Amino acid sequence: MHSSAVLLIEFGSIILGLGLLGRFAARFRFSPIPLYLLAGLAFGEGGLLPLGASEEFIAIGAEIGVILLLLMLGLEYTASDLVSNLKAHYPSGLVDCALNALPGAAAALLLGWGPVAAVVLAGVTWISSSGVIAKVLGDLGRIGNRETPVILSVLVLEDLAMAVYLPIVTALVAGVGLASGSLTLAIALGAAGLVLFLAVRYGRLISRFVSNDDPEKLLLVVLGLTILVAGVAQQLQVSAAVGAFLVGIALSGEVAEGAHTLLSPLRDLFAAVFFVFFGLHTDPASIPPVLLPALALAAVTAATKIATGYWAARRAGISVKGRWRAGGALVARGEFSIVIAGLAVTAGIEPSLGPLATAYVLILVVLGPLTARFTEPLAMRWARRGEARRGVPEPVPEARRETPVGD
Repeated sequence: MHSSAVLLIEFGSIILGLGLLGRFAARFRFSPIPLYLLAGLAFGEGGLLPLGASEEFIAIGAEIGVILLLLMLGLEYTASDLVSNLKAHYPSGLVDCALNALPGAAAALLLGWGPVAAVVLAGVTWISSSGVIAKVLGDLGRIGNRETPVILSVLVLEDLAMAVYLPIVTALVAGVGLASGSLTLAIALGAAGLVLFLAVRYGRLISRFVSNDDPEKLLLVVLGLTILVAGVAQQLQVSAAVGAFLVGIALSGEVAEGAHTLLSPLRDLFAAVFFVFFGLHTDPASIPPVLLPALALAAVTAATKIATGYWAARRAGISVKGRWRAGGALVARGEFSIVIAGLAVTAGIEPSLGPLATAYVLILVVLGPLTARFTEPLAMRWARRGEARRGVPEPVPEARRETPVGD
């Protein structure tokens, strides 16, 4: 009874604190994600007031938060949108991998950690945080922007690539044989392909099965189906996030609109819990020794992510402002990076890899919402200053142009 009371007090305090932090962030018009993370650091391992009773409950809530974030992203697009985006933007995925995985691999080799750690750190620096970026896009009101499908295409390509990458890393860090590693990879690819096939081919039937005029029943069916598919996907070595995203893709029409309305409050709640949980499991004392390498790696890969987004948006015919917004939005790293680093830490590959990855992700998960908001206005300001130094006249707004007499 006592532990149950402590759990309720701790969890209630966390939710209340998150609400107050969210109101503070809204007042100053910036994303609350960095505040959620700092709150997790303050009350986590080695923090000011470590929590105990509610930690397991928060862990479950954090997993649900990531699943709901990706489900809500999937609800924005149909299966045909997904297929067309993947066909149109797969070169952007290749550029993304090259620009962002290579710095991580190079850093591990320069630090003398060996080839296995290089493969692991390449994944840490490659994968953007779908959860953080989904939240930021919503906070900034950019879901309907022209560059958003480009951003989502890059994220989806990264998440789908994890179906290939994670089994390879698991086999490498465990030191298993070629046959066993190949079997794990085949299962992962087969599971991801099956879910995608069902979403594309039978999306209308799934929507018809889920559809219900009663909001309560619709909420329960959609939420249950999403968590079930996410769990099965994760059991088969496929990301739970990919499974949740594809469930959202499979739902369309009125079902998608109704589910979006019903699930939005739940998404906001559990997404906040996810970011707190991330901070809770970071010991502040482990960060200073690896802070300089993490800062250097974060600076390099923030620039390469901005370049990735700019290139992908330019290829899609997006305006210059949209290109900078796309690049700035992709900077944040998060859940996947921690999962990848955790595999190596558990296997004892390199003791310093865990703290470095944690510091790196914390830097970029705080920096990411800031680059998403300020990259475009800063880039445009620099461009105007450069034009002014070269003597290029500023374009006159349409409303101020004078029409010559007689025209």
